[in-house]
Amino acid sequence: MDPILEQYQALERKVSAYTPNLDTKRLFEAFTYADSEHHGQLRKSGEPYIIHPLAVADIVADLGLDVDSVIAALLHDCIEDTDATHQDIAKRFGEPVADLVEGVTKLTRVQYVTKEEEQMENLRKMLMAMAHDIRVILIKISDRLHNMRTMEYQSPMKQREKSLETMEIYAPIAHRLGMQKLKWELEDLSLHYLDPVGYKEIEEELAARSSTHEEFLAAIQTRIQKRMDDEGIRCKVYGRVKHTYSIYRKMYTQNKTLDEIFDLYAFRVIVDDIPECYNVLGCIHDMFKPVLGRFKDYIGTPKPNMYQSLHTTVIGREGIPFEVQIRTWQMHQTAEYGVAAHWKYKQGMANKELGTEADFEWVRKLLESQQDTDAEEFVRTLKVDMFADEVFVFTPNGDVINLPAGATPIDFAYSIHSAVGNHMVGAKVNGRMVQYDTPLHNGQIVEVITSKNAKGPSRDWLKIAKSNEARNKIRQWFKKEKREENIATGRAQFESELRHAGMKLEAITAEEVLPHILHKVRFGTLDEMYASIGYGGTTSAKCVTRIRDEMLRLGRLQAEKAAQAAKTTSESTIFPGNAAPQPILKGSNKHSDSGIIVEGLGNCAVKFAKCCSPVPGDAVVGFITRGYGVSVHRADCPNAAPERRKPEEADRWVKVSWVEGSLPCYKTSLELSAKDRDGLTLDIATALSAAKVKVTALAARSMPDGYAVINMVLEVKDKTELNTVINKLNNIQGVYQVLRTNGK
Repeated sequence: MDPILEQYQALERKVSAYTPNLDTKRLFEAFTYADSEHHGQLRKSGEPYIIHPLAVADIVADLGLDVDSVIAALLHDCIEDTDATHQDIAKRFGEPVADLVEGVTKLTRVQYVTKEEEQMENLRKMLMAMAHDIRVILIKISDRLHNMRTMEYQSPMKQREKSLETMEIYAPIAHRLGMQKLKWELEDLSLHYLDPVGYKEIEEELAARSSTHEEFLAAIQTRIQKRMDDEGIRCKVYGRVKHTYSIYRKMYTQNKTLDEIFDLYAFRVIVDDIPECYNVLGCIHDMFKPVLGRFKDYIGTPKPNMYQSLHTTVIGREGIPFEVQIRTWQMHQTAEYGVAAHWKYKQGMANKELGTEADFEWVRKLLESQQDTDAEEFVRTLKVDMFADEVFVFTPNGDVINLPAGATPIDFAYSIHSAVGNHMVGAKVNGRMVQYDTPLHNGQIVEVITSKNAKGPSRDWLKIAKSNEARNKIRQWFKKEKREENIATGRAQFESELRHAGMKLEAITAEEVLPHILHKVRFGTLDEMYASIGYGGTTSAKCVTRIRDEMLRLGRLQAEKAAQAAKTTSESTIFPGNAAPQPILKGSNKHSDSGIIVEGLGNCAVKFAKCCSPVPGDAVVGFITRGYGVSVHRADCPNAAPERRKPEEADRWVKVSWVEGSLPCYKTSLELSAKDRDGLTLDIATALSAAKVKVTALAARSMPDGYAVINMVLEVKDKTELNTVINKLNNIQGVYQVLRTNGK
């Protein structure tokens, strides 16, 4: 018999086993139609192309999906690779099948790239497909699994590209859908091509020790089964060595060899009902010594992907730790096949309801949360929201809330409702007040304290929140409530970044240039861009990078630099061009409004060096610059240190001094370092206000080590006033250092 026909018949038998009254004629028609449409096409292996759709349909049947899904799997490449259309397939096999095929085709057309915008579009399309009909992504994952199984026929570059995409997108989606069996295989196959040396080493080590592993697994399995039989508990016990990628990741993250990894083994005990699960748990803890802190009850608090099981890690007489998972048969099906298990336990559910149940609410939330998010931010935070381990906490009413690992009370508040987060003024964990940045742990009871008079979220919360949902809601509040403040903040950040890039605002706002600039940054007006920067929707660095690229394309950047150079030359007041220094006019001790006397020079411009920002009371020294007058430095400035002065410039260093009497205010810069905490910036602003000094700039940033750095530019009359300010800042709780810095 034809091998391809044999493969089809095996598929038909598999589908018939779980589908009463299967319409075999319709299924066979789909097979012959796909075979006819793909006739003459070959795979890289040289096999007829129909082998691939048959294999994908076989994986879909293993998942227990409905007949429409199996037929769609047989036809999934027809619209993309043949002359078949959506209308043709709908006419022959019905609209639902045609929609599934078209959904898979749209996903296939999105190629994996490194550009953030395109990768985000790839992920967004997958999320939309899941929200519309979860079966689309199940068929696509099955398609990817067979492609990975036959990846040896592709070029090395293609192998690596597809494996990376599988590891970063498809395996995590399979995990989020609860399809552990497929996830493990996708990860192992990807690792085989991403790190073939590491993969081979682990496989060879496991093969060399296979007899030892088998003996240990058999011994423990027999002991557990015997105890269950003695207790009268009907069950099935399985033992396995953990899959290759799981071992590889542990070796990589913990920097261990295979000899140093002890929890290689996992056992499953599958029983008939939930009470038996807890009976088995008691027996296991009686037989073996449990490891403290390694028990998890996912039956009482299921994971968002519907996974339920009891997990405990124990140690036997051999001194080897191993994990035991205890679950019912229904839980086992869900653990293996995730959302696909719905078709086995929810027969009769209308197709229109598939993928719209509360179980898939997370898909809708992810789609909502990326609406106003920068592409790079979305891709990064999606991996936290969708793929990270979860932490389960309780509301005071006992409702279970699942959050990303490392989540804080801020994430908890916004997961309840936007209004709860926006009006939060405090939080309690297990009845005790905690700071907003406190990480939450499994089983804690979290209570949010709100007030109608709350001023709303702080911008610092954007750095504390771990979930994309919380950060997005915070941004939405700032976007709606603080537009004018956002514009002012965003403009300041943008102009600072623009100066750093060597461009001027006037250059990009020229009438003939501005429309091109706005199109490049994808905003309707400059105020829209400023507001987005202000509330965190984008960054000033990203906008300036795009603007610089556009200015280069328009040929305006070179013109801007040439104009600036010409202006610099025309403004030279001391030395024309690179001419030698002129003789100093002795005895002329005049000063400008700067409050500085320059010995031997009269009627010259004076500026204060930004590297040290001197103020009256500081010992100072002057340097005659080329074209900008005399630059005044603090005497202790590194740039004015005698050992750094060039011999040929010795006569350009001149004595300067401060004018006695009434003086104007002078700008200077401070850098404050402190333990990061809520309210730190407010305390600093209060201290500066009490000192009655003008603050022209203030920027705060959190550091990875738990400290914060705040840079500020102040206007003071003299060093005495500056020292008073520094003393006030040093008295703030948590501050450990206040230094004078440059003025950048």
